[in-house]
This record gives sequence, C-alpha cells and structure tokens, in this order.
Amino acid sequence: MARRPLVFALAAVGLFLGATPARADVTAFWGVSTPETRSVRGLSAGLSLVLFGFEFEYANTTEDLTAGVPGLVTGMFNGLVQTPTSTQFYVTAGGGVFRERLESTGETHVGTNIGGGVKLNLVGPLRLRLDYRIFNLRGAALHARPQRFYAGVNLAF
Repeated sequence: MARRPLVFALAAVGLFLGATPARADVTAFWGVSTPETRSVRGLSAGLSLVLFGFEFEYANTTEDLTAGVPGLVTGMFNGLVQTPTSTQFYVTAGGGVFRERLESTGETHVGTNIGGGVKLNLVGPLRLRLDYRIFNLRGAALHARPQRFYAGVNLAF
C-alpha cells in the first residue's frame, strides 16, 4: 500500500518534467480553388503538440455565374502530423461541413479533406504558410472533389 502513493508521485513528476508547451497559431490565407480557377479566402486556428496538432479552418470560395461554377464555404476540423523543426512540413486530414451555392440554390452537407503543406519562418513569430487540399464533398454537390492551394500569413504564439 505504501508503494502506490510513491508510484503516483513519480509518475506525476515525470509527466510535468517531460511536458513540452503547446503552441498555437492563426493563419489568414488567400489562394485558388478548382474546378475553374476561382479565388478562395479564409482563416484557420490551430494547436500543436510537437508532432501532432489540430486546427479549425473556415474558407470561402467565390461563385462564378458566367462559368456556372458554385461558390463553396467550408468549415473543417483537421488533425495534423508535422515535423518538429523550424521549417514545419505537415500532412493533414479532417472533416466538417460545407455549403455549395450557385445563384439561389445550394447544398449543405458534410465532407472530408486531405492535404499537406509547409510553414516557413519569416520574422519573429510570423511565418509563410503554403497549403494544398483535396476535398471529398458528400451529398449532391455539383463538384464533389474540388482542390485548393493557398498562401497565408501565419502567426505562432
């Protein structure tokens, strides 16, 4: 019985001494999306724990009425696996909701995404983020597999 408190105390000390601080970041981005090259803008906020991280992302792709291509709004929650170096390469996958809209009709449903990218140090906590994603939109989406590339300003804290 006397050993149990000692084991718990040693385990707690090991957890606190071996813990690394969590890092958070936010990104404002602009890029292009397919089908038909259109503008996309958005924001993401994330939390990283050395090799693994999580982020929530909101993006809005513009509608092109002349080409008959719908606008797309996504809200995705993603998991990341990343390198623990100053230049961070990462792969990401996740899911969430989307709203595809062309003129007055639209589809709201769920979707998934997979992708990757890099965060490059600029000055202090500012980084350049380059990201590529492939989406898989469920339901009756007009374009079920859009792709997106963006560049963004990332602030780490």
